[in-house]
Amino acid sequence: MKHIIALFMFLLALNVAAQNLERVEPPNWWAGMKTTDLQLLVHGKNISLADVSLDYPGVDLEAVTKVENPNYLFIDLKLAEDVRPGKFDIHFNVGKKEVANYSYELRERQPNSAQREGYNSSDVICLITPDRFANGDPSNDEVEGMREGPNRSDKWGRHGGDIRGIINSLDYLQSLGYTAVWLNPVLENDMAKESYHGYACTDFYKVDARFGTNDEYRELNEELDKRGMKLIMDMIFNHCGSEHWWMHDMPMKDWINNYPNMKITTHRHTVNEDPHASEVDKKAMVEGWFVPTMPDMNQNNPFLAKYLIQNSIWWIEYVGLEGIRQDTWPYPDKYMMSNWTKELMSEYPHFNVVGEEWTTNPAIVSYWQKGKLNQDGYKNYAPSMMDFPLQNAVSEGLRNDESWGGGLIQIYEALANDFLYPNPNYLTIFPDNHDMSRFYVQMGEDVNLLKMGVAFFLTTRGIPQIYYGTEILMRHDGSEHGDIRADFPGGWAGDKVNAFTGEGLSNAAKDMQKYVSTIQNWRKNAVVVHHGKLKHFVPVDGTYTYFRCTEDAAVMIVLNKNLEEKNIETHRFMEVTNGYKTGKEIISGKQLSDISKITVPARSAVIVELSK
Repeated sequence: MKHIIALFMFLLALNVAAQNLERVEPPNWWAGMKTTDLQLLVHGKNISLADVSLDYPGVDLEAVTKVENPNYLFIDLKLAEDVRPGKFDIHFNVGKKEVANYSYELRERQPNSAQREGYNSSDVICLITPDRFANGDPSNDEVEGMREGPNRSDKWGRHGGDIRGIINSLDYLQSLGYTAVWLNPVLENDMAKESYHGYACTDFYKVDARFGTNDEYRELNEELDKRGMKLIMDMIFNHCGSEHWWMHDMPMKDWINNYPNMKITTHRHTVNEDPHASEVDKKAMVEGWFVPTMPDMNQNNPFLAKYLIQNSIWWIEYVGLEGIRQDTWPYPDKYMMSNWTKELMSEYPHFNVVGEEWTTNPAIVSYWQKGKLNQDGYKNYAPSMMDFPLQNAVSEGLRNDESWGGGLIQIYEALANDFLYPNPNYLTIFPDNHDMSRFYVQMGEDVNLLKMGVAFFLTTRGIPQIYYGTEILMRHDGSEHGDIRADFPGGWAGDKVNAFTGEGLSNAAKDMQKYVSTIQNWRKNAVVVHHGKLKHFVPVDGTYTYFRCTEDAAVMIVLNKNLEEKNIETHRFMEVTNGYKTGKEIISGKQLSDISKITVPARSAVIVELSK
């Protein structure tokens, strides 16, 4: 009998030994993290047959969990606070035979890593869709073994933009006055088609090879750091791509919601806040798939939840991120999202996280922001949220005719709702993004309205984000995503128009570049705009006046929607302007010797730095 058991164990050992360890994730970690618990996902053929051991000072093997799929193990480690950086072997044995070995590394953290400063109201963010911005390395356009190759003539196809192209363009972005960059997702999307956008991840620990490498992603941040600029990573916790590697060999049956009998989400966001919502409606929203190619991950599974939290920390530490933008915020389990933000902000107290809750209702957006006292007791720890209500108000307010309830008053009243937010100054504000028509198109391709909107977003409260191409009047005829996310001219060899050099640009586009550059470069040092109080006055006669002010500084901004210039008497604003006598208009550079009356050209904005 003993011989039969021994033979059986030997055959099992051969079965495991014949396979390689396919994955250990996270692939490495760091010594000195505040978080001392580390859980490794191990994937390999019949790896659950193996016993696990290791020997390294300061690392304790707490638990090894075998799940229903024998090709997985979850290894829980406890790291001592004083554990030293170094490498150690994790041994996988069946009986006395070692069938696999993984050299695990605890790396040394960068100095002050935990104190990194996230992006904030002193920044202006440039949003870039990597595939459509600049092709810096044509050799990675086609990658052997990946499902989709390049097709620049297809608006839904991959066009070849990459991380190297962005690195090569940083001088241009810096010259425009940007201080932060948010890239649409760069992780692997090895899908059969329409993979350029990045929102169907197939590997959470690997940059898509058609964008570059993990090292290039880190290099991008290093180059940004040299310029005093910041990097924001786009993440998706709600779903993965249907070709994600684990979809072909899932750890557990409940790893994915509604699998294999897919159900599409109802997209009814408000069930998260609705005190009367039924459980069946909550489940239909949160557990439904976003689209058929994006399986809905089950964050109620504690192993998956831990995996996602650690993945975020890994990328922050590996790349040196200053922010995370979380996609489809209301779709994952909201209690897991609370725990995720809490753990991130505990590890990095000055970091920033912004969530995408696409609604024009500020009460819904405010529910998710850190510090909000919700009726149901729910707490989240995300410092920022995307301010869709303000975006909508500005778009409509600039386009609509002036009336009692329409026009500029819509912008005023949107800001009047700021009492709902714990910290409106930390909201991320924007005229448009990669999912909606470009702001220039929303404005009916009226350059003057575009300029007014851009000036507003760069001077009101919050953290402004501008989509690439706004500065050169990028437009589109169609309304689909592939139209909106068009190629940036000059990003490809042979482009007839080059926005980086100005070659072939229209005079109007060059003028817009100068406009954006002037305001944003001034804003870099405009502390009163970064941190000053917002004081605004009810719009009258097609004009809207507001101030950013501190005890010893003030900036006056006036939007004039009229088709003729307006002379604005400033006595109405004495509670702010009292004591100020002169000023400088930032856009034109004109000195104003008397601010008792401000002349605002037709369909324009003025930004006046006041002086005593």
